[in-house]
Amino acid sequence: MAELHPVPKYVVFYFCEAARGRFRAGFYKMKKEIFFVHSAGPQGKGQGSSDFIAHLVKSLGDGYRIHHPAMPDPENPRYMPWKMALQSSLPVGGNKSALIGHSLGGSVIVKYLSEGLCQMPLAGLFLVGAPYWGTRGWAMEEFMFPRDFQSKLPDIDKIFVYHSRYDKFVPFSHGQFYTKALEGSVFRAIDGDQHEFNEGLPVLVKDIQHLSF
Repeated sequence: MAELHPVPKYVVFYFCEAARGRFRAGFYKMKKEIFFVHSAGPQGKGQGSSDFIAHLVKSLGDGYRIHHPAMPDPENPRYMPWKMALQSSLPVGGNKSALIGHSLGGSVIVKYLSEGLCQMPLAGLFLVGAPYWGTRGWAMEEFMFPRDFQSKLPDIDKIFVYHSRYDKFVPFSHGQFYTKALEGSVFRAIDGDQHEFNEGLPVLVKDIQHLSF
């Protein structure tokens, strides 16, 4: 994990007007940093979270930098390798950033955060169609959260949970479980049966844009 220190949101830069032989000062606005953990399954073009990420990048524009590291062996995901990949991708310190977890990526982020490993300040956590492990039919032990995991989470300014009412893969109740467990979180019930969100998720974009980094 690379160590970073808080930096100003605007950086002064200087450039030379060659024709006039003088320097002028300008300002460059720092990009807002977002880290996205994708779903399980193939992640090639048009698969998994790839279209969702592409829509998010396009919708948010140049003011944001979205990191979406490839998780190991996504067709046979295991918690420890994903945890190590996530840890190596996140900085230490620096300015506030946001985390987005799609499907399995969401539950991996929550478990990772509950283990006290995150060392960067968090402006927001966004969980999209994430399974809540430990519920009936969802009992893969390696992905289950520790007891009282909520109390072990770091400070997070805002938490949002998004889940389709008729999600094709992860029951709607899982989103409700997260909202109940994460005090103060905002639940966005999405009409329809989308899980992949190949056409994007506009309400997520709006929530990110209103976040204070």
